[in-house]
Amino acid sequence: MPPSHPTAAPGPGAAPAAGRTTEGRKTEGRRAGGPTRRRPPGAWLGALPLLVFAGLCFGLPAGALLYGAITRTDPVAGTTEFTGEHLQRSLQGPYLTSLTGSVELSALTAAIATIFGVLIAQAVVTSRRGALRGAVLTASGVLANFGGIPLAFAFVATLGISGVVTQLGHLDALGWNLYSFTGLTVIYLYFLIPLMVIVVVPALDGLRPQWREAARNNGATAWQFWRYVGLPVLAPSLLGGFVLLFGSAFAAHATAAALVGGSVPLVTLKIADALSGNVLVGQENVALALSLDMIVIAGLVMAVYLPLQRRSSRWLH
Repeated sequence: MPPSHPTAAPGPGAAPAAGRTTEGRKTEGRRAGGPTRRRPPGAWLGALPLLVFAGLCFGLPAGALLYGAITRTDPVAGTTEFTGEHLQRSLQGPYLTSLTGSVELSALTAAIATIFGVLIAQAVVTSRRGALRGAVLTASGVLANFGGIPLAFAFVATLGISGVVTQLGHLDALGWNLYSFTGLTVIYLYFLIPLMVIVVVPALDGLRPQWREAARNNGATAWQFWRYVGLPVLAPSLLGGFVLLFGSAFAAHATAAALVGGSVPLVTLKIADALSGNVLVGQENVALALSLDMIVIAGLVMAVYLPLQRRSSRWLH
């Protein structure tokens, strides 16, 4: 018995028909604003004010800084010549010590703040109380921007030699010293941990509940879910947050200057001393070279941070 709906053999016109269908789909995709749509030739003009602003506020200072770091002016003849002496001196002696001290302090505080920030953010995300989430995020936004002289004064009044907590807990007998590397670490964590909470909460929100349910249905424990799913997906965001915290701690100046002065070697303090002539007169160009070193380190940090952010957004959005 022949089938009720026989299948017709493809005729010679089948291929052109398929070609027209594909072309029609492409046309519909372009009409619907698909990825093949091209931007107008003058679309970049909308970003022109931003480019001008960035050039004036960042390009000119950076150019002047670079010029001062690689030039030397004879005070008698008034002639200017190019030299690498300032860059070489910025990587030697106490200047190199201050540079490595800033890197060590920034890396240590960024690592500790990343761990505690993730734990706090996870507790906030998994909490069913919306008021708690709002309170923590609001407080994190305030504390992350609290720094400088007011922050140093608050810690001096609290954990200084005559601070309230120091006297009540007899911390001085335990060897506590706020005006040291350890004291600076505690102070930096005060604003770095809230900053990490703000950064990582959206990433934790991006973990889809279906992933956890699928892992549970396949017999995976909570540790196995975080080991094979959660942490690999969050790794770019966590590393990006670490890099951001590192840059924030690396560029901090006012709090350390008000608290420790020159007792802790930091590159920002060395730059201030060189510019003001507190150590040696005529070291302004060395200060510019130190600033150029900081820009190079910050550029390397951003070169790591931006690709990580793009990769994390690919998974979490």
